[in-house]
Order: sequence, then structure tokens, then C-alpha cells
Amino acid sequence: MFSSSAARQSKVAVLGAGGGIGQPLSLLLKLDPLVSSLNLYDIRGAPGVAADVSHVDTNSEVKGFAADKLDEALEGTEVIVIPAGVPRKPGMTRDDLFNTNASIVRDLAAAIGRVSPQACVLVISNPVNSTVPIVAATLEKQGVFDPKRLFGVTTLDVVRSARFLGGIAGTDPKETVVTVVGGHSGATIVPLLSQLSAGKGLQGETYEKLVHRIQFGGDEVVKAKDGAGSATLSMAYAGARFANAVLRGLNGEKGVVTPTFVKSPLFADQGVDFFSSNVELGVNGVEKIHPIGSLSPEEEKLLAACLPDLKKNIEKGKAFVAQS
Repeated sequence: MFSSSAARQSKVAVLGAGGGIGQPLSLLLKLDPLVSSLNLYDIRGAPGVAADVSHVDTNSEVKGFAADKLDEALEGTEVIVIPAGVPRKPGMTRDDLFNTNASIVRDLAAAIGRVSPQACVLVISNPVNSTVPIVAATLEKQGVFDPKRLFGVTTLDVVRSARFLGGIAGTDPKETVVTVVGGHSGATIVPLLSQLSAGKGLQGETYEKLVHRIQFGGDEVVKAKDGAGSATLSMAYAGARFANAVLRGLNGEKGVVTPTFVKSPLFADQGVDFFSSNVELGVNGVEKIHPIGSLSPEEEKLLAACLPDLKKNIEKGKAFVAQS
């Protein structure tokens, strides 16, 4: 699953390691050869998860930190992954999560700005369209925001797109890697299916159903789990995969390109200053933001629907920090 260039190993922290995403994410990061040290933090349960994960026979040290040890957990970390917060329940939108998760993410960001402002920060906590701007605005207030080192993890949209398109096309998902742009919820998720041969020929109901399933795949899992949570295992996989891509970039590997939600110039003139598109990752974090390329008429419509929603989500995050 993981690619490893010649190992320049890194210290990684998981904030929210005791939760539904945090536990499997911590296990998967223990398996990543580019991780030399893994710090697990949560308001409850992290020392237990760390004790358990630490027995896995890979060459990395794992430490768990209790609720009052956040600063210690962050010290010297190069990559910080944040899956903290409450999960979605049936009937909840990602926006319903906002009030709880916004303050959790803001407080974690403030600690990062104080202790580990040079780290790459990977945000999983939903709603990502708002929580990434919250982290940015919190770090900005402290005068330590580096837009090249803040990422919203949209990899699950990429993973779902590859899997669902592969299922329709009858191909290995590795051969149907779809660029997904925009944001990370519902109508803000724009899969660019026309940019690969397996997706180009899809039309009508087949196309519409696939786009809907990619955009609302999270709801499928929330419904199936019937109150017991949201997409945790596939999200942990996607989060670990994106963390590995960031680590490979930091390691100096060239050509590491994947979609991620970052501070972006692509639609800034329309008031959308965070946007997910293909990004080349490197030693500084974001090395290059790629344009979205040519779109089909259907994708133009999806993008037109995405931008106003995304703008509102971003503004909501910024306003939350301005008021707090």
C-alpha cells in the first residue's frame, strides 16, 4: 500500500487517535516505513491505543498522550494528522457537525501554532471545507500560517471515484484514477471523469448515478452503519495514503501528485481561496498547484454548482475564527 523512497524518517502525530478514524489510521501509519516516530493524542484513550499499536513489528516508536499532554505530543513533529471530532450520524449533514468540530479544530490549531508551527497539517475533521479555513485563520492570527503546509484530506473522494468507476468499467481501480476537484462534501465534490478514457464514454443515468455516488458515498456508509458512525475504515485508509504522499514529498521524491484541499489561486478571483485540485507535493509541502484542465459540459455544470457552496463553507470557517 505504501510507497517508500530511501527512508528519511519522520515524526508524525495523530490528534484524535482514540476515535473511529484515529485508531485504524494510527495502525496504518505504524505500517508506513517513512514514519519513525508516532505520537498519538486524544482527550481519552490514546495511551491505550498507543500501547496496542506499539506491538506491531515495524521499526517505529509509538507514544500515547493523555488529554493534558497536547503540547508534548506536538513537540518536534513534522506531519500532524487531525481526525479529531464527532462523527456523522444518520440525518446529519457535514454542516451539522460544524458547531462541535469547529471549536475542537480551532483549539488544536492554536496548539500547533504555539508548539509546532513548521509542521505539515493534514485535516480530516469534517466539514473539511470549513475546518481547513479555521486552521488557516487560527495560524494566521498567530502569525505562523504557511499555506504550503496546510492540507484538507480529500483522498477518500479519489479512492471512491477509482473504486466505483473501476466497478462500472470492469477494470482495476489503479487504472481508473480520477482527479477530483472542488471541496469535500456533497455538491462541492467534482469528479473529472471525462479526463480518463474509462470515464469519458459515460452518459445519461449511468454517469449521473456515478457522480451522485461519489458525491454522497459518505451517506451510503452512515445509512448502512445505522447510527453506529460514519466512514471510518475507508477514511483511515485514505488518510494514511495521503500522509504517505506528503512524507514522500518531504523526502525529496519527485512527481508525487494528488488532489488535496489547499489555499489556491485557481478560483480566488471568485472569492474561493481554498480549492482541491491536483497538487505536486515536495520538500516544502505544496510545490505546485495544477490547473484543473479541460472539462466536459457536465463537469462545467458541476463546477458552477460547487463554487457558491464552497465559498459559503469557507466563509463560515473564517467567520468562526474572527468571532472567537
